[in-house]
Amino acid sequence: MKRVLFYGLLLAPVLSVAQQGLVKYVKPIIGTEKMGHTFPGATVPFGAVQLSPETDTIPYSVDGKYTGTVYNYCAGYKYEDKTIVGFSHTHFSGTGHSDLGDFLVMPTQGPLQMNPGTAGNPKSGFRSGFSHANEVVEAGYYKVKLDDENILAELTATKRVGMHQYTFPKSDQSHIILDLMSGIYNYDGKNVWTYVRVVNDTLITGYRQTNGWARTRTVYFAMSFSKAFKGYGQKNFDGPQPYRGFWRKFDQTKNFPEIAGKNLRMYFDFNTEADEKIKVKMALSPVSQDNALENMRAEVQGWDFNKVKQEAQVDWEKELEKIKIEASEDDKINFYTAMYHAFINPTTYADVNGEYKGLDQGVHKADGFVNYTTFSLWDTYRALHPFLNITQPSRNNDIVKSMMAHYDQSALKMLPIWSHYANDNWCMSGYHSVSVLADAIVKGVYTGDASKALDACIVTANHRDYEGIGEYIDQGYISAEKSGTSVSNTLEYAYDDWCIAQLAKKLGRQDVYDIFIKRSGNWVNNFDKSIGFMRPKMADGSFKAKFDVLSTHDQGFIEGNTWNYSFFVPHDPAALIAKMGGAKKVGLRLDSLFTMHLPDEFFAETEDITREGIVGGYVHGNEPAHHVAYLYNWIGQPSKTQSRIRMILKMQYKPTPDGLGGNDDCGQMSAWYMFSSLGFYPVAPGSDEYSLGSPSVKSAVLALENGKTFTVEALNQSDKNVYVSKVLLNGKEHKGLTIKHSDIVNGGKITFVMTGKIK
Repeated sequence: MKRVLFYGLLLAPVLSVAQQGLVKYVKPIIGTEKMGHTFPGATVPFGAVQLSPETDTIPYSVDGKYTGTVYNYCAGYKYEDKTIVGFSHTHFSGTGHSDLGDFLVMPTQGPLQMNPGTAGNPKSGFRSGFSHANEVVEAGYYKVKLDDENILAELTATKRVGMHQYTFPKSDQSHIILDLMSGIYNYDGKNVWTYVRVVNDTLITGYRQTNGWARTRTVYFAMSFSKAFKGYGQKNFDGPQPYRGFWRKFDQTKNFPEIAGKNLRMYFDFNTEADEKIKVKMALSPVSQDNALENMRAEVQGWDFNKVKQEAQVDWEKELEKIKIEASEDDKINFYTAMYHAFINPTTYADVNGEYKGLDQGVHKADGFVNYTTFSLWDTYRALHPFLNITQPSRNNDIVKSMMAHYDQSALKMLPIWSHYANDNWCMSGYHSVSVLADAIVKGVYTGDASKALDACIVTANHRDYEGIGEYIDQGYISAEKSGTSVSNTLEYAYDDWCIAQLAKKLGRQDVYDIFIKRSGNWVNNFDKSIGFMRPKMADGSFKAKFDVLSTHDQGFIEGNTWNYSFFVPHDPAALIAKMGGAKKVGLRLDSLFTMHLPDEFFAETEDITREGIVGGYVHGNEPAHHVAYLYNWIGQPSKTQSRIRMILKMQYKPTPDGLGGNDDCGQMSAWYMFSSLGFYPVAPGSDEYSLGSPSVKSAVLALENGKTFTVEALNQSDKNVYVSKVLLNGKEHKGLTIKHSDIVNGGKITFVMTGKIK
């Protein structure tokens, strides 16, 4: 009997990482349809490379006019599309604006074509039709059959290297296209300069500089082939220019080893046997071609594609094991895919030797930390960074140090607003890096100089010529005449100022606390008691006469209306409730928000919100109201917080390609899901408290970095039992509606006793 068992074990197939553990629950295809703006390709946790397919080449503008449809391609891939143009190496996950899409690679065979063709006629160019039936999407791995080319494409990645594996048919006309002009949110003139050096018949290096969302972004690369190409060439799409120098002495179109221009595509020719695999390694660097080559040699030795894939999935498994949940299969898919999306950004922005390009465009070396970029702070300060403070404190410590390096290198002496690739693109409002700094310091995560961090917050918050800050300081609000987002800016500055006050209090700087705690009350200046809503105020102190409480257009708010923004006082809900007329009135207002019908005209005014992302009038598919369901806790109606949270979890998150009701926004939507599934949420980052809700998991064990564990248990859990009858913290009944950060990181257990009846 033992022999039979032993023999059977020998014959049993070895399961891949993606077939076992927690990686199997990650479905990167979630959010690629409709408004999620996620990408399905290969990346590793917080990696610098995101190697993913592009399904079209929609430009940002045509004849100087915004196309509109480009918005659907923020991640390069749209699930609804039927063709693939190629595979590029840099992407944002879930954003509502974009850039990147660097170094697009496409394998082809047959007569060489150097244009991408069209979606309606893919055979007119190097794009190919594909089917989702022939597509495999896993954490760290992507595979698709390119039907028109009869080529199987496989992708995986390390932190700084993308690895391709293409299985070709028998052909003496096999090619690999390197498109150096393609990009996401492209427009004429975006490519500033491109350089390529053919080192030998298997290696090229180069760089590309673009002027887009980041206006001075340079990415260096080293590209290596597993097989020597038999020939190569390039096509320059720059068009005529007045002066071309004496390089015209050479035929630069074919087998010429040094290429430069603004808009270039290269090709590499091969003879291939049936089912022959050609592999490609593309390493990136923010600093130099030499560093890109060093990154490649350090991270991918040899050509074992399956080994690189396996290591990528092991990396993901290690991150996912930080939280082990018991839940339904669909909830496990939603939870671990949310965790995957939350751990894509911020991205590593330094070479293996620690060098990176700073905001001053100089080369710096990170000393004692890993440098990061991709800070979508208007979104991620709310839940992603607080989530990292629990699950990834050392990494978030490095992220804060990266923000401080950004401040030191900034000519404007400001902390980041929305930064990527040694640039700040200044997108969205507020100065929410101060929230991230304050939250990390208040919770004991940041190991740097906290006083210096506070000084950076103060300087940033006093930058008078940035988006109305001077007027905000002088009169307590931003006037409607000066800004189309006057109200939302005032509200967000007030919250950020409260964060600065909390940091000052922590450090014992009473003078700073007094100034900023007063400024944090500026939200009252936009509250119109006569209608019970936040409202734009004119320079003379009167409220704007023409005002629509449902509209998002020209009403003083960014990406939202006053129904959602009027609740944006996360740092002082009690004062807001008093201003609104007390708990009873606020309860009715909250009920109306979640049950009202929003007319279709609302959707005509905004491209980033669709009806799928809305519950009543509550916009979950965007961030400003993410804390609102928890406000019932402040009016003595926690049962409504509990039922609303469970409703949002079910309605807004599904294990399908269209499973996200709005842009994931670099993990913010996903972080909301994880916090709320676990039963608590950071309503006001900068505080050490979390507001309690209704967990959807049966249990969860958080393996903390300090070696301790925090366990969440939900007794009598079911889809109907959404109410909490009792909470136990470390075995003792817990009467409050909040828990502290120390309750979590010191280890222990919280038990929710669930019921189908309102307590």
